[in-house]
Amino acid sequence: MSPEKPAVKKVVLAYSGGLDTSIIVPWLKENYGCEVVAFTADLGQGEELEGLEEKALASGASQFILKDLREEFAEEYLFRLLRSGAVYERKYLLGTSIARPLIAKYQVEIAHQVGADAVAHGATGKGNDQVRFELTYMALDPRLKVIAPWREWHIRSRLDALEYARAKGVPVTATEKTIYSRDSNLWHLSHEGGPLEDPWHEPDESVWLRTVSPLNAPDEPEYVEIEFESGTPVAVNGQRLSPAKLIEYLNALGSAHGIGRVDMVENRLVGMKSRGLYETPGGTILAVAHKELESLVLDHATMHFKDLVALKYAELVYQGLWFSPLREALDAFIDNTQGPVTGTVRLKLYKGNVIPAGRKSPFSLYREDFATFGYDDVYDQADAAGFIRLFGLPLKVRALNNLPVAGLNLPKPDYSRFKRD
Repeated sequence: MSPEKPAVKKVVLAYSGGLDTSIIVPWLKENYGCEVVAFTADLGQGEELEGLEEKALASGASQFILKDLREEFAEEYLFRLLRSGAVYERKYLLGTSIARPLIAKYQVEIAHQVGADAVAHGATGKGNDQVRFELTYMALDPRLKVIAPWREWHIRSRLDALEYARAKGVPVTATEKTIYSRDSNLWHLSHEGGPLEDPWHEPDESVWLRTVSPLNAPDEPEYVEIEFESGTPVAVNGQRLSPAKLIEYLNALGSAHGIGRVDMVENRLVGMKSRGLYETPGGTILAVAHKELESLVLDHATMHFKDLVALKYAELVYQGLWFSPLREALDAFIDNTQGPVTGTVRLKLYKGNVIPAGRKSPFSLYREDFATFGYDDVYDQADAAGFIRLFGLPLKVRALNNLPVAGLNLPKPDYSRFKRD
């Protein structure tokens, strides 16, 4: 026996205009008898936004709201992510993960503005996005009712969805031949489903939409200089740009050189593994540049500890815990480290590769006179002997106690000469 549906008067739907959210509009009206407000966040999808209002209203929505959030997305979400150094499972620059809390935040705000008592999303019951949306709703207004149609309805395939759309007169452009599930924003473009569900299958070149093949990229490298102020990129090749414009500029540059392609099998939060492709050209360039500048200005202890923080930060973003006390606390630490991350990085872009070519900063900790192999007055190489003796003391004590060394089957040496008479 299925649980009784809660009474809902008005719902704000996170609306992309794709097949799933298009059919959710009439489904909500049919199953909940409620008014549906379709909300779309402009996060840099470009052409995907064309004609959405007409489609939403034709599908039965009473109102369509579009908000241009590109600059907020870039400055308050993507650049925070960049400064953290977060990468999920060694490869993923978190393009979809980082967008969901921003969309959900505005769903809650709009619900308050229009007097809605519920919010809804089109995430499936097998994926991560349902968690990201709903944890944000919970953090910002737990009084709102949450509707997740994929966990309720009997639609189980693309064909089912298309048949429902036709039955309800919903205008959709998807067809049975559309085999990939994609998500696009300012930071990346993701691809899942279809032949990609076989991890042994090499993606066809036609799958990639945002980047040229590295094989077809220009035969001559291109240099780019990125300027940072306190960990935030502010200019490219001497031209100061807004956060969103800067990312767009680097997206175009990276795309032309086949940069930012990722093919990975990842661990979803819900317990299963999934295979996905990601194209993050501008983000990849920025991530390399930021790391290069940090290597120049951060001290040993701070840099190594920050790498540990980055792992946790990536996990929080992936799991939808953006609006959490721990993420805010980690941001406080990260912000404290970024003051000296000011300077310029020069990179060489060539056939899918981002190659560091130079870095400079007024806060550089690198000193040629300290690092030189020649004679100098600031470092006496003879001092290293005492340092090594102290640094290696635990190893020496271990050996004197005749403790075994893992992986070595050596005869025990005679340490009797070290013993006291």
